[in-house]
Amino acid sequence: MSDTPARLLALLSLLQTPREWPGSELAQRLEVSPRTVRRDIDRLRELGYPVQATMGAAGGYRLIAGKAMPPLLLDDEEAVAIAVGLRMAAGQPVDGMEEASVRALAKLEQVLPARLRQRVGALGAATVSMTAAGGPSVDPQNLAVLAWTAANRERLRFDYQANDGSRSSRLVEPYRLVAGGRRWYLLAYDNDRDDWRIFRVDRLSGPRPTGVRVAPREPPEPDAAAFVTRKIYSIVPTYEVRATLRLPAEEVIRRLGADPGDVRSVDEHSCELRGHADTLEWLAARLLMLGCEFEVHEPPELLAYLRAVGGRAVRAAAVPRGARDCRG
Repeated sequence: MSDTPARLLALLSLLQTPREWPGSELAQRLEVSPRTVRRDIDRLRELGYPVQATMGAAGGYRLIAGKAMPPLLLDDEEAVAIAVGLRMAAGQPVDGMEEASVRALAKLEQVLPARLRQRVGALGAATVSMTAAGGPSVDPQNLAVLAWTAANRERLRFDYQANDGSRSSRLVEPYRLVAGGRRWYLLAYDNDRDDWRIFRVDRLSGPRPTGVRVAPREPPEPDAAAFVTRKIYSIVPTYEVRATLRLPAEEVIRRLGADPGDVRSVDEHSCELRGHADTLEWLAARLLMLGCEFEVHEPPELLAYLRAVGGRAVRAAAVPRGARDCRG
């Protein structure tokens, strides 16, 4: 192979197979001399690929873990498998993985050949996940489009259904995607309304990149997540909770996946939890699922709700009259 870039890519593809490659075998595969293989290995190292050489009869070259991950070469099956996996991760959020999954999916789908994008789309359309009810469903393809246009500062059109059911067509400049637990939000500059807006991703459809690149705008706040959170809580009724839990703070953080700033240690066996939610049901479920004793200090609405739930639980657990009569 006289084409050096093509030969380097072929060499990299071989080295990404998890095995030791003797220099003689690499030279035979690439149809070059062992000396050329050594020079190409040095070029890969200069590009940041950590290629390790071992001596001896069983020695050779292999890629090892480095300080950073350089570009990978994937065959068709590997690319489809990763794209499908990222779609599943985006649709079934894991703490700390939602946004990373969407960013990676956007990058991968941008470079997938058309034939592979069709395969990924077909697999996504034919696959149904058994997920617990809770948050609204979001199309991972829409997330990928939003992430890509935000990263490339490209204007985007989509259809949107507002909270009151009204529909409209929007032209925006996407800035950031924000994962809000059970929901996804898009922070974007609305060109028609000449202002920043927050859109629920599950309510938008048919995102269409316009191809128009724009200069970056000054965001309303440096921290997009904090801005979206504050805006949502300012317009949606929320409940602030303060409760003492009979569990160590570290255990509460682990079980709830809570922000450490929301949990304050009282002693080695208990802690105080402060948080918020838009429904009493969600607050009560989080506390009850901890499996420990707790005392709610506020809000009073949560105390009333827990009393009602407790009453129903006690009545449901009572032994039926017929069962008592059968025992005599």
